[in-house]
Amino acid sequence: MRPWSLQSRLLLVVAAALVAFLGLTGFALDQAFRESALTALRDRLQSYVWAYIAGSDPTVSRRLVLPEVAPEPRFDQPGSGLYAGITGEELRWESASALARDLPFEGELAPGEMSFQGPLPSPVGEIYLLSYGVVWELADQDELRLTIHIAEHASGLRGQVVVFRQTLWFYLGAAGVMLLVLMLLMFRWGLSPLRRVQIELARIEDGTAQRLSDRYPRELKGLTESVNDFIVTEREHLVRYRNTLGDLAHSLKTPLAVMRTRLEASAEGPCAGEQEELLAQVRRMDEIVAYQLSRAATSGHQTFAAPLAIEPAAEEIVRSLEKVYASRGVICEFEIDPKARFHGERGDLLELMGNLLENAFKWARGRVLLSVSRVDLPGGRRPGLEMAVEDDGPGIPEDRIADVLKRGVRGDERVEGHGIGMAIVQDILRAYRGSLDVGRSGALGGARFLVRMP
Repeated sequence: MRPWSLQSRLLLVVAAALVAFLGLTGFALDQAFRESALTALRDRLQSYVWAYIAGSDPTVSRRLVLPEVAPEPRFDQPGSGLYAGITGEELRWESASALARDLPFEGELAPGEMSFQGPLPSPVGEIYLLSYGVVWELADQDELRLTIHIAEHASGLRGQVVVFRQTLWFYLGAAGVMLLVLMLLMFRWGLSPLRRVQIELARIEDGTAQRLSDRYPRELKGLTESVNDFIVTEREHLVRYRNTLGDLAHSLKTPLAVMRTRLEASAEGPCAGEQEELLAQVRRMDEIVAYQLSRAATSGHQTFAAPLAIEPAAEEIVRSLEKVYASRGVICEFEIDPKARFHGERGDLLELMGNLLENAFKWARGRVLLSVSRVDLPGGRRPGLEMAVEDDGPGIPEDRIADVLKRGVRGDERVEGHGIGMAIVQDILRAYRGSLDVGRSGALGGARFLVRMP
């Protein structure tokens, strides 16, 4: 699995925290509203009790005269969901809405005692029931004890809770989405300097920029300055390294040239055999020095190398080779992607293409084909390069391909002809983390050298 980006990680953590916070907030508000609605229902039922007490009068015959107008019109509407009942000594009364409903208006409470229950099952469905015990003093110190029952169907409370929940979760959800969008914008703005670093590093790799800019927050200032110092140090080190190699080449080649000249001048003396052997060893030392310097001069893979166009370098090499092999009439054709670029030193590119093309010109009968294409890599990485050199010569037998590639791998091996060239090619490819495949050309019928570079 691909690792998550910083923005995705932060957004996931914030989303989880936001969902947990909004969920707990919604649950708390839902419970608070339900308790509040339940309290309001109890207070409303209790107000109906007070209304019945205030509007009723007991008689001497222990009867109770109820108010002519009910406290709420629904008490007079059958099946309205609001019910009233009074029970006591040889007395049972129910409102018109409660007639034939068989509601649980039972039990007697002591004077001043109140009971609130619900939701309770009943023939009409779940109800909330408030009961209150009262006592009226009659003549001759007689008392009339009654219990007033007020009930309401639970659907009213449930409807309020459902509407509140729908409204609550709609607005909480909308707020959550808005907060997530706001957080996403904040993260994008907060992480934009990191994305700018990535973009500027890609431009440096492509050669369109030389260094990172200075417009970064102080948290990234140390990082960007260190990267700039690294880029400058890498380039300065490469220049010093190549200058040192050039000085070394001059320092070694001059004494060797003097020794070879002296030995060649005195090769006819009395010790001609020993001098000839010394001359051969000096020549071999000269070849080894040239080979090792060519290997060491290869700069290799560089992260911040400037891109080089392929076609100008190829034209320069082919012009020279066509003059050298003019008598054979060899023609080189190009199939070069204009977007293809070589990220490295120009000398390495010339050395790589020069050796491959020279080998093709040497064995071709009349045609050489150079094909170069750009290779796009996933993850926004710098594009790679694929280069093929083909000829119409005799080709290389399959059983000899491995031997051809083995020659020149050892840096101290003395090789003749194109051997040192193939050794340099392989050394350059190893330095640039590339690969070389040798086979037969499907287009021209000769050898085909395919180079792939990341």
